[in-house]
Order: sequence, then C-alpha cells, then structure tokens
Amino acid sequence: MTVVVLLGSPGAGKGTQAPVLAEHLEVPVLASGDLLRSAVANATPLGREADRFMSRGQLVPDETIVRVFLDRLERDDAEGGAILDGFPRTRVQAEALDVALSGAGRRVDRTIFIDVPTEDLVKRMANRRICTANGHVYNLASNPPREPGLCDIDGSPIVQRPDDHEATVRARMREQIPPLLEVVDHYRKAGVLQTVDGREPIAEVSSRVLTMIDAPFAEMVAPWEPAT
Repeated sequence: MTVVVLLGSPGAGKGTQAPVLAEHLEVPVLASGDLLRSAVANATPLGREADRFMSRGQLVPDETIVRVFLDRLERDDAEGGAILDGFPRTRVQAEALDVALSGAGRRVDRTIFIDVPTEDLVKRMANRRICTANGHVYNLASNPPREPGLCDIDGSPIVQRPDDHEATVRARMREQIPPLLEVVDHYRKAGVLQTVDGREPIAEVSSRVLTMIDAPFAEMVAPWEPAT
C-alpha cells in the first residue's frame, strides 16, 4: 500500500494533479470534504458522529476525520493505497494521522508539496472565472475564454466567485498558509517530503510529480527551499 499526502495552498493545483497521480498509481483520491459528506449522506456511524458537529456549524474533531480516512482505506479500491488531498491541514492532524496509520500497520509513504509563492497564488485566484451553467474553469491570464465573458463549451456567462476576489484570497492565504507550512515541516522532518515548483506549466508539474513517485525515494529527496 502506498499512502501519498498531496499538499499545497488553495490555487496551487492539487485538484488538477491529484487525479493524474491517482490514475498513475491506480488508487483513489481521498478528499476530507468529500469523505465527510459521503459518510453523512450514507448515515454511517462515523457519518452520524460527524454530522452532530457539522449540523451545529462546528469543526469535526481530528480524531473523527482520521477514522473516516482509515475506514475509507479499508475498501477494496484502496488496497494499493490512496492519495490524501486536503488532509492533514495542521501539524496536530498530521501527528494524529501518523499514530492512526501506525496502529493499522501503515504509514504515509510520500508527501508531495506543490509550492507556489503567495503572490502567484493571489494572481491565479483573482483571475479565475467560472461558467454559470456547468462550472467550467478559466483563468484570464493563463487560460482565457475565446470570447470574453463567455464559456467556450456551453456559451454561458463566466463570472468571478466572491471568494476569488483579491482581498478575500489574501485573507484566506494569511489564515491557511502558516498551518500548511507546519505540515510541510512535519513531513520534511519525517523524511518523506518531496517538493515541486507549482509555477511550472501544468503538464510539467504532472511530469515532475510522476517522476518523483516512480523514482527511488532517496534519489529524489533534496533540501526544501521555498519558491520565491
């Protein structure tokens, strides 16, 4: 079993790279939000436990989220492992995950951090536009629609989501990046961290991620230097 943690700030490209990596390894992508919603919708014991917190607008305890992940890893399609996307978000969660996996005879084998400087992330997200009909994603800087303001695929208007406004993006970064870097440090100290420069074109990032996964780990590990 290969358990890979995929890390990156909002807008770094985790959502793009996770399915590429999952297809290559033939394992599922496990995203914390999706797992919790599925558990709640299916009224599993863990889902009912999580819903008691979610229905009151409270955070689901780390222990419960970890148990949801472990439960999902028991399914047949995860026999070969999984990609963890969006979890852990804090050092405490990373430590709890390590303990839980160890108790099940498993561990995080590799952690890939898609590193993008904050200013680049702000530009990416402030330029992001979504079509109103089907949610197709564009970027005014790197992937604009052929006709300004209209989706190439269905012709519907494209709009900026409120949470992509620059001020909102900067506020999210101030809140989310410090705990993310603590998780990065946790896995660096554990000796399982590999870093890719997320500023490269999407295809190049994919190529580097797959090369990292396929190469013997010792050949790919280098001291991490933040992208600037």
